[in-house]
Amino acid sequence: MKKIILTSMVLVSGMAFSQVVIGGETGTATDKTSVLLDFAPNQNKGIILPYNRTLPTGTGLEGGTITVDATDATKAKVKVYAPGNAKADASGWIDLSSGNEANLTAPVDYMTKQPLSTGPNAVIENADAKAIIGSPTTTAKGVLILESTTKALVLPQVATTDDIINPAPGMMVYINKSGFERLAVFNGAKWTYWAP
Repeated sequence: MKKIILTSMVLVSGMAFSQVVIGGETGTATDKTSVLLDFAPNQNKGIILPYNRTLPTGTGLEGGTITVDATDATKAKVKVYAPGNAKADASGWIDLSSGNEANLTAPVDYMTKQPLSTGPNAVIENADAKAIIGSPTTTAKGVLILESTTKALVLPQVATTDDIINPAPGMMVYINKSGFERLAVFNGAKWTYWAP
């Protein structure tokens, strides 16, 4: 009986302090206690954001939502939803591409690889479908929800965006080079850098 209780306690404590690491056994964070999602080091890869032909709106839209605005696929931009922020437009979106636009239809047509929302080949999405990391439930809407009050996402880290061969539109990474630490987003044509 003692072995069963001890084993149960070890499993429960392991789940309470666990994190998800993508691409390897260890992530880049040195202190794992406040990390919810991490990525293996030295991969020269990033997160690819979803392309939206129609920007999300309404009560289900959460602050911090990041997406590629492909409402005009010839002028795509990476945007974050931050209602009330002085830099946000009237709809609450901030352009992380700093005005730089990307054509997602030429020379490579990335939009043909995205699911259609209308027509005979339309993919009907379940608006309630989501993957949650950090909690068994959430009221937030989105594809991937990181739900925690004490843990955070650690972005994939690179020394320079030059090390990423053929980045996809919507790629996001953190440059972790001494003196150059910053967020980098790729809209399909140009990298934009955001220093703290």
